[in-house]
Amino acid sequence: MQIIRAEEIRHILESEKTVIIDARGGPDALERFRSAHLENALFADLETDLSEKTPNAAHGGRHPLPAPATFAKLLGKLGITPETTVLVYDDKKGANAAARFWWMLKAAGHAKVYVVSGGLDSIIKANLPISKGISTPTSAADYPFTNWTLPIADADQVAESAENPEFLVIDVRENYRFIGESEPIDLVAGHIPGAENIPFAGNLDKDGNFLSSEELAEKYKSALGGRDLTKVIVHCGSGVTACHTLLALSEAGLDGASLYVGSWSEWSRNDRPVATGN
Repeated sequence: MQIIRAEEIRHILESEKTVIIDARGGPDALERFRSAHLENALFADLETDLSEKTPNAAHGGRHPLPAPATFAKLLGKLGITPETTVLVYDDKKGANAAARFWWMLKAAGHAKVYVVSGGLDSIIKANLPISKGISTPTSAADYPFTNWTLPIADADQVAESAENPEFLVIDVRENYRFIGESEPIDLVAGHIPGAENIPFAGNLDKDGNFLSSEELAEKYKSALGGRDLTKVIVHCGSGVTACHTLLALSEAGLDGASLYVGSWSEWSRNDRPVATGN
């Protein structure tokens, strides 16, 4: 189990040595964190902590991964060691920075990390203690890892896989972006030819909570069509919400799919082929 409900948080905090991470993105992320967060939570910024600080979207996308040594230093600063239980949430119902932090931590080889289903909204609804301001972490040594251990695909691998029916390239963006109706963020509308659209929002119920592991397993086993997970690549706009679907797959017991970090933001800036429609 890697996804927990807000009602389960108290048990985790009482029974295990836990570091709470509030991960958010956007220019006002820190201000939003300061205004309301789970008591004792530490802040992680999608733009500067969970991404390379000076991205070149044409080479790595809008949210390229930082160097492993940089992330190892961040984890140490946050007091996270291999023995720590990590609880992470965001203010986007777990669909954004929390899922990215989860993926990065698992890719660093960390064992125990939970993402809060429903994010900050569910925490508030569960009447858990909410604080303002900034907590000071108890720092530790740099986290002991040197390479990302979860599979990552580059644009050439994606292009080759999208043309091979034995492989599945999943685009988790909203359908209107996939079909090229409009593109609110990147320069070109459309999708990678051969990719299939399975929007990440389908991992959630009507209240914004993750579907059960059984429901996720049923959904994705059908979509995968019996493929080995090593032949599945997941991407989005910039490698962030793709992690939401990788988390959903993992919760369903379907580990092994690759993340295309550069995603549409990189692909669409390199004169690669673009498809529209379904």
